[in-house]
Amino acid sequence: MLPISAAPIRNGGVLVEQGIIRWVGAVREMPPQITDAVPVEALGAAVLMPGLVNAHTHLELTTLRGFLEGFDFRDWLRTLTEVRRDLLTMDDLVDASRVGIAEALRHGITTMADTTDSAAPLQAMHELGVRGIGYVEVFGPDPAQCATSIARLQERVLTLRAQDTSLVQVGVSPHAPYTVSAALFAATATLAREQALPMAVHIAESAAETAFVRDGAGAFAERLQARGIAVAPQARSPIALLDACGVLACRPLLIHAIRVDDEDLARVADRGARIVHCPISNAKLGHGIAPLDRMLAHGVAVGLGSDSVASNDRMHLLDEARQATLWHAVRSGVPDSLDAHTALRLATQGGADALGLGDVIGTLDTGKAADLVAFPLDVALVGPVFDPAVTLVHVLAGRAEASFVSVAGAVLVRNGSVTVGAASLIDGSMTRLVAAASRLEQWRHRGPA
Repeated sequence: MLPISAAPIRNGGVLVEQGIIRWVGAVREMPPQITDAVPVEALGAAVLMPGLVNAHTHLELTTLRGFLEGFDFRDWLRTLTEVRRDLLTMDDLVDASRVGIAEALRHGITTMADTTDSAAPLQAMHELGVRGIGYVEVFGPDPAQCATSIARLQERVLTLRAQDTSLVQVGVSPHAPYTVSAALFAATATLAREQALPMAVHIAESAAETAFVRDGAGAFAERLQARGIAVAPQARSPIALLDACGVLACRPLLIHAIRVDDEDLARVADRGARIVHCPISNAKLGHGIAPLDRMLAHGVAVGLGSDSVASNDRMHLLDEARQATLWHAVRSGVPDSLDAHTALRLATQGGADALGLGDVIGTLDTGKAADLVAFPLDVALVGPVFDPAVTLVHVLAGRAEASFVSVAGAVLVRNGSVTVGAASLIDGSMTRLVAAASRLEQWRHRGPA
């Protein structure tokens, strides 16, 4: 057992009562009156640990796995936006979200922080019993759009927030500096403060974004100028822009933060903002290696995220943990400078802290929610296990599927299979997802109008 907050425990167990962890320790030390009174889930040769926290997803884009290969980032964004707007219905986006959650559960992910234009992932989270935050996006690069954009966002949040539960809540996400004006950033920050809404923002992701903010130049600037929107230098960096607009004061989740320096990270740490590190997506889109070492040195709360399968191709947080260790070693020039135990902490407690959920999930501690995952240790697959954290991060990453998953004590995966009620819902969504993918393939061969 890997509690994350304490040393590994051989032959460990947890007592769960009404969805809460009531006791943690070695099974031999469990009080007899407990062992005689409760049913037991025997997990066999496995690693039991807190459910993984995927601090950045786009579940509604699951249909686009492998669809956007070969585009530069500007065309990647343009094509994604066009396809989502013109070819995918709300039903398609809900189906995609369900299938994405099923993939997450199979890989031991119990919490998802999803950035969404449609809010379809919120419906799927409620249906399938997972834990999550749905950050509803707002767009508007023209300052003249600000009043309309913020009014629409406020209306959507009011409707969606009425469905908040102890597991799923609504947040807001001003998308990025090249799609959101400074005025709209400030207005969204005001809304978030007034209504105590969690916030996330894509930031400091690419060289083109930095050029846009710092110099008023580059591909994003050219695109807005072609639409008749005035562009000018705004700040020394994208992080400085968020600070000037009052966004950092809301302690947002900063998505990517690849192109940041020590001055930026000092601002982030001082304001109490958090970061989600997406190593595989960052690499695949050619944006670079985020300075995880400097983030941690500044004391910033950092979680791990997969981003969408449109930019990653799979949602496997153990694989993100492995890649984080590899990129950290590349940056530092020191082997194992980010060890497997620390990488797993980023995938659990780190993600929980980054989402403001550290008091509820992320470790196996008495009083926390029983969000649990077990990964089987098949000797034929992994060989001898000298350190379970090393085995998870460096041997099973990209291959392991969970044998058991629970969220707040409710079992969602048992013996490697999603529970019956959810499985039927997911199977129907998968069938329809294949049909939607066929439409996308026909569009691609025909070409956009």
